[in-house]
Amino acid sequence: MHPIRTGSLLVLVCVAWSAYLLQAAPPDEQPTAVIIGDRRVTTPPPERMDQPPIAGVEALQGRAESKPALVMRGPFVSVQVNVNASGNNIVGDASNEPTIAINPMDPNRIAIAWRHFNTVDNSFRQAGHAYSLDGGATWTFPGVLDPGQFRSDPVLDSDANGSFYWSSLSSTTTAEVFKSLDSGVTWGPEVPAFGGDKQWLAVDDRPSGMGAGHVYQNWNVQFTCCPPNDFTRSINGAASFQSPRQIPLPSMKWGTNDVGPDGTLYIAGSTLGQDGHLVTRSSNAKDPGVLPTFDFVNSVNLGGVTGGFGGDDPNPGGLLGQVWIAADPSDPNRVYMLGSVVPPSGNPLDVMFVRSTDRGQTWSAPVRVNDDPASGAFHWFGTMSVAPNGRIDVVWNDTRNSGVPRVSELYTASSIDGGLNWTVRGPLTPMWDSHAGWPQQNKIGDYYHMISDNAGASLAFAATFNLDPGRCTNEQDVYFMRIPAPSSNDVISDEQNVASGALGDSHPSDSRDVDESASVVADVCDGACCQCDGTC
Repeated sequence: MHPIRTGSLLVLVCVAWSAYLLQAAPPDEQPTAVIIGDRRVTTPPPERMDQPPIAGVEALQGRAESKPALVMRGPFVSVQVNVNASGNNIVGDASNEPTIAINPMDPNRIAIAWRHFNTVDNSFRQAGHAYSLDGGATWTFPGVLDPGQFRSDPVLDSDANGSFYWSSLSSTTTAEVFKSLDSGVTWGPEVPAFGGDKQWLAVDDRPSGMGAGHVYQNWNVQFTCCPPNDFTRSINGAASFQSPRQIPLPSMKWGTNDVGPDGTLYIAGSTLGQDGHLVTRSSNAKDPGVLPTFDFVNSVNLGGVTGGFGGDDPNPGGLLGQVWIAADPSDPNRVYMLGSVVPPSGNPLDVMFVRSTDRGQTWSAPVRVNDDPASGAFHWFGTMSVAPNGRIDVVWNDTRNSGVPRVSELYTASSIDGGLNWTVRGPLTPMWDSHAGWPQQNKIGDYYHMISDNAGASLAFAATFNLDPGRCTNEQDVYFMRIPAPSSNDVISDEQNVASGALGDSHPSDSRDVDESASVVADVCDGACCQCDGTC
């Protein structure tokens, strides 16, 4: 456990870390903005403790109960995860940047972790977590893990036996991994795992074979525990992690990793300068008898760059999406990459996809997944997962119907032919305001997280459906949604969508819908008090 928790000493340690990082990082690696063509793309700052906790504010105490935390639009149900003991919303807190794990031995057992802010009056975040024993229909939030400790950038994964693993950043350059043997109900002690900003974790979830159960973690080398290293591995179920190693240059950031059906490890991300994207592969990371090496580091054209714009974009203080890589469980040669990127022209942000059929060595031309005409809409937080049968699922936040960068709806798309064709469905949620409920940071986290199975996908996401009447604004909360795989009735071509004006909405509104109209645009744009009493 950490010997330093709260108080003035922790603040002094944080200041020392910040000073060290600013000295250690070259000027072109410090948080700033870059110019791509005629667009100024921002670099969000790293995760660090910038405010100490507020004394006397504890999770789940002193909060008024609100309505049952359930939101529906057509057949799509969003179930709130950060709830009190009665299953109702907690007023006054904030939760974002969720991650999800599902027990493959019992899919009804699910865990979600997130960045938890006890109050929006402070930016101090802790490790929020909840579990479900009924497939996501109801959730138990037992309070934060490791109370009083700064924690951010949560990442969950599971192995073939149903053990869950949780990587958690405790400083800009330090991460620990927790393990649960009961599907997230309880968690074991922290295990030091080196780390750095925007770390990501992958577990080899194959039931057998060399490397089964290995745990891999990589992070942003610009803010690392141990320059120039940015990768570590556990070969004993996260009981310990091996000394960190350097992924060969050029280095990458803001990405993810995944393990293929043959145990091959893939890692992808943005270049450090945000002028492109990179992918690497390790064929021997699965071999516990050797130190991992990487086969190559290749450039990939993803159709744009990763970053944000700041100002009035949907998430001005954070990323507009990270880089996703996913190995196809049904074909060891197929690997996919996806991200919400800034294209050279057209929309400010599009969800772009590329595929490889030779284990990541070469890649296809980029394909735009969002199906609307280029009309100035943001398509942000693009998130991808792949089912065991090879179906690719994608979700993203979409501003096409509002015309306002801060007002989004959730959309989804699926492909059953390796990304050659896509079925787009949406909206799945009511409109919501991503600028509401900020906890002393201008962001709603940096990512969502999704897991696919043959019947559909399970998504952990953040949104602002709940009203905080005391502050006359909506608040950030974490939700679970089960998205069924598309049926034959959902297969609508892009041309049909545009011609009919359906914009991919294969599910017309029904009596269960919540605010299908665009009236919410006026609510969130004309004044903060419009949502409180209906007048401005």
